[in-house]
Amino acid sequence: MINIQSIKAYSDNYIWLITTNEGNLVIDPGESQPVINYLQKHTLTLTDILITHHHFDHVGGVLDLKKNILGNVTGPLNHQIEGLDNHVTHGMEIESCGLKFEVIEIPGHTLDHIAYFLNDSDQPRLFCGDTLFSGGCGRVFEGTHDQMYESLEKLQKLPSNTLVYSAHEYTLANLEFAGQVEQDNQDISEYIHLCQQKIKDGLPTLPSSLEIEHRINPFMRCADSHLRQAIAENMKNSKTATDAEIFSYLREWKDSF
Repeated sequence: MINIQSIKAYSDNYIWLITTNEGNLVIDPGESQPVINYLQKHTLTLTDILITHHHFDHVGGVLDLKKNILGNVTGPLNHQIEGLDNHVTHGMEIESCGLKFEVIEIPGHTLDHIAYFLNDSDQPRLFCGDTLFSGGCGRVFEGTHDQMYESLEKLQKLPSNTLVYSAHEYTLANLEFAGQVEQDNQDISEYIHLCQQKIKDGLPTLPSSLEIEHRINPFMRCADSHLRQAIAENMKNSKTATDAEIFSYLREWKDSF
């Protein structure tokens, strides 16, 4: 049995809590108190913590939560992150609460950014921090556009039914931009209505899936001829540009949107 619950933190962060018969783990606890409150309410004990990158809104609760943890704190190869017991790099496999996660290095947003891929053949799941959002991608703070593009390409290659657990509720804002990029993309219009209803009902818009993102996320559609045609008026070489150049153009556009 596996149950995945979102715990809200700050204004729009999601801390993902994964519960199995063998324990409970959280991913990117930027705050400790929301996690403590949830664990106490449901009489759960925290086993492990997984970290995707060093930004404070993803690690701020680690030291407090670690006081009562049963297991370990695992994160990227960045010794400036306080409280880490295990440092992991690309291709490594870690076990927690009876689950096996593959580590995927995805620099761009930060240089130390990693994702955790739970490769269950029936329902694969991706915990990707601030690299891939529904309808968008993270800002490029420490890396380069090329690095971010290559990181998204790694994620593109995962099974299309992979559920995507991003770390922020940015979906509607991202879809507003996506709708500007591809104004005749009906999938985007329909997904906006679906997500608006979820928000109205007090539900997260996440998880998404790679299948959905391939249809509505401009940053995952850089090779798509319809997207290239849609931006042809503004990007004169859109039909002949490389996919990485399309990505860079879109990311710069989004930065000022």
